[in-house]
Amino acid sequence: MTAALWPLQQAVYAKLTGNAPLMALVSGVYDEVPEAASHPYVTLGSVTETVDDAHNQRGLEAAVVLHVWSKYRGFKEAATILAALDAALDRQPLTVAGFTDVSIAHQQHTELRDPDPDIRHINVSYRVWLTKA
Repeated sequence: MTAALWPLQQAVYAKLTGNAPLMALVSGVYDEVPEAASHPYVTLGSVTETVDDAHNQRGLEAAVVLHVWSKYRGFKEAATILAALDAALDRQPLTVAGFTDVSIAHQQHTELRDPDPDIRHINVSYRVWLTKA
């Protein structure tokens, strides 16, 4: 089974950076945050994959973690960005190279207070099901 790690990350990145309402709320979506980046922004987190074959089809189930970072006092700004992430990803079409029958759904999220008292952080996990083309 070929891993979907990189094609899945590319697909999520393209979906988010191509979403005008989300991009109007953040300075960017990053794999590695540039030194000059300003808050708020979204970072790509980990991808976890599990083989999920069915009969004669090869498949994967993946968890994709994204992080919302904000310096707004309280969680309002981060929660607004989370809603925009959901509008872009949750149960929306997603094209992943080498895979068919791709579906994605919001699984869970957690609001966190960063050790830096000025930063608010939400991590959100999306579950993705993919069938190998």
